[in-house]
Amino acid sequence: MGDNKVNQILIPNVTKIPKGKSDNDLRKIGDVHNDEFKNLLKEKVSQGEVEHGIKLSTHAAKRLQERNLELDGPEFLKLKGAIEKLKVKGGRDSLVITDKAAYIVDVDKNTIVTAVDKNNMAENVFTKIDSTLFMN
Repeated sequence: MGDNKVNQILIPNVTKIPKGKSDNDLRKIGDVHNDEFKNLLKEKVSQGEVEHGIKLSTHAAKRLQERNLELDGPEFLKLKGAIEKLKVKGGRDSLVITDKAAYIVDVDKNTIVTAVDKNNMAENVFTKIDSTLFMN
C-alpha cells in the first residue's frame, strides 16, 4: 500500500445482522459490548490504526486525539459513505463535513488526512481540495 504503511484492524460490520439472533439478543449484545467497542475503537484511533479499508494518517490520528474527537461507528460510516460518493464523482482530495467535524480525505488512498472539530472550523482555510461533501 505504498511507502507510507498504516496499520489496519477489522471493525464489526454493523450493516449485517447475525443469523439466528432475535431482536432481544441483539439488544443485549449491543448493550454489553457497546463500551468495549467504543474503548477498542478509541484505542485504535489513538494508535493511528484504521478500520475496513479506511486509513488514518498519523497526522489525523494525532489531531483526533488532540481535539478530543471520537471516530465512533456512525461517524465512521458517514466517512466511508462519503468516500464512496466522492469516488463516483471523481473527487481526489476532498473536504468532508459532518455534524461533528471536518475531515480532509485522500479519496484515492481511502485515507483521512486530518480532522478539525466543529468548534474550531471557523476561520480555517482548507487548501488543495477539489471537492466538498456535507454529510448529515
